[in-house]
Amino acid sequence: MAEPIVVGVDGSTPSLQAAAWAAREAELRGAPLRLVYATLRWPSYVPLVPQPARWRADAEAAARAVLDQAMIQARAGRPRLAVSAEVVDGGAEQALIVAAERAQLLVVGSRGRGGFAELLLGSVSRCVTAQAPCPVAVVRQPKDADRGEIAVGVTGRPDQEPVLDFAFHEAALRHARLRAVHAWTQPVAREPGDMLPPVYDVDAIGAEEARLLAESIAGRRERFPDVTLTEHVVREHPAKALIDVSGETDLVVIGADTGLSAWLGLGSTAHAVIHHAYAPVVVVRPRSVDVSPTA
Repeated sequence: MAEPIVVGVDGSTPSLQAAAWAAREAELRGAPLRLVYATLRWPSYVPLVPQPARWRADAEAAARAVLDQAMIQARAGRPRLAVSAEVVDGGAEQALIVAAERAQLLVVGSRGRGGFAELLLGSVSRCVTAQAPCPVAVVRQPKDADRGEIAVGVTGRPDQEPVLDFAFHEAALRHARLRAVHAWTQPVAREPGDMLPPVYDVDAIGAEEARLLAESIAGRRERFPDVTLTEHVVREHPAKALIDVSGETDLVVIGADTGLSAWLGLGSTAHAVIHHAYAPVVVVRPRSVDVSPTA
């Protein structure tokens, strides 16, 4: 059996929207759907909690009610979709990261029940996109209608192969067009003493960046002959370019940043995109996917 698609559910509107999105994705992939609700156990030694056992039972009953609602929603119109639900002990971040070890995709809402509405990305979503071992989809409120197009951010780095594989595979599953987006900016001096040319040939730089994009996706046209591909090279900050494109597409696929920014967390570009994109965003870590082009 295929690995499941796991979605975190907490009863909030964003999490139920994520569950609906995950159900559609599971149906497309022929994969089972696993709903996960995490509850924190009250330690029995806390003196201010007079009946910890009762509180735990009430919390689990509330969780089961939320999961039942999400299961009904997921199965609506999908009688053959295999759906399971689980209440797990512990914090949501750790529970979902552990569940992701046996998943082909982890899905979360952009926000949960906690925090302030003006914070665009919830703490759980932020944590799992940075640490989960499988690709993570962050789902915002779905658009009224499908646009039939997916965007993928292309950096030209060798470690981006899994990102491109995921995007092409997803476009093939959805019978959607794929827009490969490569953004570049004019080099700037980073340290005192850096030597930069006094004049830049913007056209030459643009042509070189277009060549880099073409080389990055070379060979995939043959592997995915049914995917209509558009190459989009733009002189812009990568995050802004992808956010702008997200308003015209159903999904944006990006890679987790590498280097120092990744060591510090998710990375500035990926962080900005999942905060501000108008469409769901999938973050793919290097070497985190292995998909078949014929599936």
